[in-house]
Amino acid sequence: MVTSFQSLKDYITGYHPLEDSNVTDVNVLLLGQVGAGKSSFFNTINSIFRGEITSRACTGSSEHSLTKTFRKYRIRNPGSGRYLNIRLCDTRGLEESLGIKTQDIAYILDGHIPEHYQFNTASHATPKVQGFVRNPKLEDKIHCVVFVLDASTIDVISEAVLRQIKEIQSVIVERGIPQAVYLTKLDKICPHVDMDVTKIFTSTVCKQAVDKVAEMIGVPRSQVFPVKNYEKETRLHISINILALSALRQTLVFADDFLEDQYEIGDVY
Repeated sequence: MVTSFQSLKDYITGYHPLEDSNVTDVNVLLLGQVGAGKSSFFNTINSIFRGEITSRACTGSSEHSLTKTFRKYRIRNPGSGRYLNIRLCDTRGLEESLGIKTQDIAYILDGHIPEHYQFNTASHATPKVQGFVRNPKLEDKIHCVVFVLDASTIDVISEAVLRQIKEIQSVIVERGIPQAVYLTKLDKICPHVDMDVTKIFTSTVCKQAVDKVAEMIGVPRSQVFPVKNYEKETRLHISINILALSALRQTLVFADDFLEDQYEIGDVY
């Protein structure tokens, strides 16, 4: 278990995007309903590399999204003092009436939206917003999209939110951007996992949740990754770290696939 953790951490620490793409950092966009754990996933990854529980991104329980602005979070490796070549992009949560607009997602995917852009729940962004990137480069674009979903609420996701996810997926597919799903809070639906996170891969309840989400979102089961964010814990656990790093590692592989495709069609030029 320790060896697996260290090898995952070493892989992510040493990760560099496809050299020929001229991209220094991979942009991973996190999307999901309010409270699913988008910001908490960043905090979990940041905690792993800091070596202690951290909470840079605002998290908590709220009826509406606590994330109000577009953020591209970077993670520093204390060992080298350098940032990892990954940016975890956080957005306003998906919700029935006040969620992020699909047009905003399209602009983010294409690299037009500047960091710290304040989402407007009444209307989407336009090229007139301050800092709008009119001629984005490949390094400004999103290279992989991750839907973060709460396993304890998948049976009650509203039709409106599911409809928006499908609309967003259409925009993603049009651009050839790979997708993944991080399934969080499996400990809330399986008492065995609540007691021991390593049971997540042998739990029938968790397997059924993964299968259901794969069918619901319309992605292969191999692209649905169970994760456990740090929420109530006060110290790090290797089993939690392995889940998060495994999901992130595969996400980087997907992002490399996208960059390879862009290089082959000459888009990087």
